[in-house]
Formats: sequence, C-alpha cells, structure tokens
Amino acid sequence: MNIHYRNDAPQFDGANLLMHFVAEVDGELLDCAITAEALEDHFGAESALEGPLQDAYARGRARIRTVCSEAIEQTGGSVVLHSGRFRMSD
Repeated sequence: MNIHYRNDAPQFDGANLLMHFVAEVDGELLDCAITAEALEDHFGAESALEGPLQDAYARGRARIRTVCSEAIEQTGGSVVLHSGRFRMSD
C-alpha cells in the first residue's frame, strides 16, 4: 500500500470537533480526520477551538501521519483517529 499525505492545511469541522486531512492511497484520495480530544490529549491543544487545534496538528503532523498510515493499512479505508489510537501506538 502506497500512502502519501498532501501538504494542505487540515480543515476544521467545528460541528463534529474534527480536523480533516487528505491521504492519498494507491492514487486514491481518502478523507481522514483526528478528533479534537486526541489533539488535546496527545499534542497539547489548549482548547477545542480551531486555532489551538491547527497548532497542535502542526506540532504532531509526523506522528499523526504515522498512526494514520498504520490505521489505513489495517482498515483499508478512511479513518478517524481518536485519542485511544495514540495510546495504543505508544
């Protein structure tokens, strides 16, 4: 499985408290996301507001992408990364 990530800024979804980002898997685009809770718990977001979540995503981008790739390989599709997924990868 060939997984790459676009360098676009993640998109904030305030209604669902998610940050969406795009993974390209074998040439197909997948919408993936990380929860605000995961960004607060593991990447130092000070609140669930867009600015702090964007900053936390930027700080944790490499780890977020690594864990996302592992999840994509397990599921074969789009994923939403919850806080527990990062505890499992520690």
